[in-house]
Amino acid sequence: MAKLGLNVDHVATVRQARRGAEPDPVTAAAIGEMAGAEGITVHLREDRRHIQDRDLELLRSTVRTKINLEMAATQEMIRIALRVKPEQVTLVPEKRQELTTEGGLDVILNAKGIAEAVKRLRDGGIVVSLFVDPNQEQIKAASKSGTDYIEIHTGAYAEARDWHSAKHELEAIDTAIKLARKVGLGVNAGHGLNYVNIKPLAALGGIEEYNIGHSIISRAVLVGLDRAVRDMVELIKYA
Repeated sequence: MAKLGLNVDHVATVRQARRGAEPDPVTAAAIGEMAGAEGITVHLREDRRHIQDRDLELLRSTVRTKINLEMAATQEMIRIALRVKPEQVTLVPEKRQELTTEGGLDVILNAKGIAEAVKRLRDGGIVVSLFVDPNQEQIKAASKSGTDYIEIHTGAYAEARDWHSAKHELEAIDTAIKLARKVGLGVNAGHGLNYVNIKPLAALGGIEEYNIGHSIISRAVLVGLDRAVRDMVELIKYA
């Protein structure tokens, strides 16, 4: 059955707006786990715009499900991951000026560097996932890198303006899921998913984990984090 990975980056974003102590993403992660999330996702960015190194250290001590650390494939981040030992690392592209991750990794263009990063992380006992667009050539390249999983970038689907466009993107995702599983990769998905668009996507099947943050934290402002997480878990479970 598919799982929810709760991304708590946006809790840290609110905290960093005042450079204070609240709201605490570590507390949010604990509430999320109690509400049914089966993993906690954080993106430790080069510029530390939201999640801080201390957050990651505290999460390592408190998370009881699993930590999925999103990060760029840089030497600094690899060293941090090998020290902290999250259960999973998801390698993502990263630009300083972007508001959020804008697309998938170009595994084809950066094949050597990504393969080296994957090897170092897997040798350290960490499961590795590559964040990629639902592109068949990128998935084939990912399968050659030694990664365990891919995470399909669902941004184009989430941003579709009409059902015809959304259906086209769903078909591309479905094809990507089938190809990834055929070549022996596990499949996760995330980016831009919310309480409406999750249902058609989850109905496809074949995705093990959905990493969702912004829509859950946004809903939590209005109804509380416990309910916001439980509602999303139910949608994924019964899609």
